[in-house]
Amino acid sequence: MGDRRNDRDCHRAGLASGLRDRTRHSQATPSPGGAGVTTTSEGGVGRASLVLASGTLVSRVLGFISAVMLTTTLGALGSGANTFALANQLPNNIYAIVAGGVLSAVLVPQIVRASIDADGGQRFINRLVTIGIVVFLVAGVVATLAAPLLVSLYAASADSSGSRGFTPDEMSLAVSFAYWCLPQVLFYALYTLFGEVLNARRVFGPFTWAPAVNNLVAIGGMIAFGLLFDADVSDATAWTPEMIAVLAGTATLGVAAQAFVLVLFWRRAGLRYRPDFRWRGAGLGATGRAAGWVFAMIIVMQIGGIVQTRVASIAATPDDASLMVMRTAWLLFMLPHSIVVVSLVTAYLTRMSTHARDGDRESVRVDTNEAIRLTALFMTLATVGLIAVAVPFGRIFDAAAIDQIAIVLIAFVVGLVPFSVYFVMQRVFYAIDDTRTAFWLQAAHTLFFIIGALFCSLLPTAWIVPGIGLVTSAAAFFQMIIGGVALRRRIGSLDAPLIARRTAQFIVAGAASLLTGLVIGWSLGTLGDSGFARDTVGGAAASIALIALPMIAVYGAALLVMRVPEATSAVALVRRRLNR
Repeated sequence: MGDRRNDRDCHRAGLASGLRDRTRHSQATPSPGGAGVTTTSEGGVGRASLVLASGTLVSRVLGFISAVMLTTTLGALGSGANTFALANQLPNNIYAIVAGGVLSAVLVPQIVRASIDADGGQRFINRLVTIGIVVFLVAGVVATLAAPLLVSLYAASADSSGSRGFTPDEMSLAVSFAYWCLPQVLFYALYTLFGEVLNARRVFGPFTWAPAVNNLVAIGGMIAFGLLFDADVSDATAWTPEMIAVLAGTATLGVAAQAFVLVLFWRRAGLRYRPDFRWRGAGLGATGRAAGWVFAMIIVMQIGGIVQTRVASIAATPDDASLMVMRTAWLLFMLPHSIVVVSLVTAYLTRMSTHARDGDRESVRVDTNEAIRLTALFMTLATVGLIAVAVPFGRIFDAAAIDQIAIVLIAFVVGLVPFSVYFVMQRVFYAIDDTRTAFWLQAAHTLFFIIGALFCSLLPTAWIVPGIGLVTSAAAFFQMIIGGVALRRRIGSLDAPLIARRTAQFIVAGAASLLTGLVIGWSLGTLGDSGFARDTVGGAAASIALIALPMIAVYGAALLVMRVPEATSAVALVRRRLNR
């Protein structure tokens, strides 16, 4: 239920280590420094977060460019856009079932524990990677062969009576795309497997920088597509096998490059992989048991994803928001989350896993409270900012779908803060090895979402996808609330009064910032039928800067006036960085 690269509910957030080596148990071999390689020591969370955020930022910027080029090539509405959006999302969904959440949730804590072995966990890693390659290869082949079945499962099909959904020609085109896209299952899984091993060995940079390679290949593929073909991509019958191969084939090639570029960094992490098929006795049983509840959780999430995609495909008309608009809005929604929150939590997770291993629940609680407050600080600004610049962002992607993209984006963004806060909570459950509770929380969230999404299927076509966005936001609030209650029972008080006080301060600052942005946006024509922010891509891009910069200044000033400690700490950190 989300953007095709990462976070996948951030199903596979890079779970890097921020270890302080504060106990005698941590014996993992530190990696030598090098280009794109970062290790941590005392105070390593800040440095790890910076490296991860910078890599994620570059990858996301390139991903943004790739997404803009995709909508420029295919549009955000019509057959080509919606069928490719469906087919290129399928490998993410299957990958999530096969490995995504399991790898992210389980591998880093297990590798940290294996680091106390005499060989520093090398045997465990060899056997883990070997079984992973075998399982993922089989999964990729099976998924590709099942392309027609998967398309029919995820897309609603229109019949001769005129019901809403994909036409027979669109279903056929989606299947053709899927045959080319589904091998990505193997490469996404290998990317996560290789990357999590590097993260657990305190080599952070490659995991977040590798997607940049993927995006560069995808951009090259779209440039080639534009140079080679000049057909009506909105017509499903106009697509030739060559067009399908160039567009979908280069998308898969990019994911493969993203995975295999990580192998280049293994030696720098002190690893030498040797295939090892002796899987008994290497501690993989504990990994499997820990992964069981996570696997069940991912299955539940994918059930929700199937419902979401099928309901959204009902709106697949030439004029209404459907799968590509939803994908584009979710990409924008995920930008601040993936750059800030994923990087922040990534740098906390292994430290919290180490605290949990040592029985230090108080340190886990302190880290959790700190991560939640920082997440709320940044995501409140991101929420009001995306609301204010939704229209110019829509113009950058597709002039014919400005309002559709903006409306769906705003519907999603309403739930950005709770979505990100629960992401922190979920990773705490992973760190303390309580994947069972995480499963039941996800089951409750998915049930809430499915009920709301089915209601959306009854709405007029133009409001189906915006409705899905609002239901997603409501479900995020629901999950954050029940997650907070459950987490308090496991690690103690989350210091609710302090979190509530900080949240109120963030809301006040956010309201002032939003008012500033809306006034500036109105003067630039965001609320009318035409204007500087709507007429050209250049005007839209300039409008985003003209709106965002004053909003950031107002938000920061308001927090400083209220003397919010997190804000003053952030300013001090920036000053230290600039003075270096």
